[in-house]
Amino acid sequence: MQDQLSQTFSALADPTRRAMLARLSTGEANVSDLARPFLGEMSLPAITKHLQVLEKAGLITKTRKAQWRSCKINGDGLKDAADWMEQYRIFWEESFDRLDAYLKTVTANPSEGNKNDSDQ
Repeated sequence: MQDQLSQTFSALADPTRRAMLARLSTGEANVSDLARPFLGEMSLPAITKHLQVLEKAGLITKTRKAQWRSCKINGDGLKDAADWMEQYRIFWEESFDRLDAYLKTVTANPSEGNKNDSDQ
């Protein structure tokens, strides 16, 4: 069984699911509206499967009111992934800042290094 973060990244790995999330970022939509851009290239059961993956990953929630099945984006699922990535962004940013500081000290006075060589 996958942990929630793995499910989130797995769900985000598919371009169809990312497109569905992009559509939902503009507001709630029913399943038919979400399916419409993909119907020429995939079946309705395949679209339903994509929505199930997004729901299981916690990225969307689905509601049912009579015949209307609407979906909306769940920001909490995306926040967990963003928080996980943030710790690595901070690590790399600090590492690059240290590298930048080191390179500035090494290249601060390149002529001094040559001067010492000629004195010998």
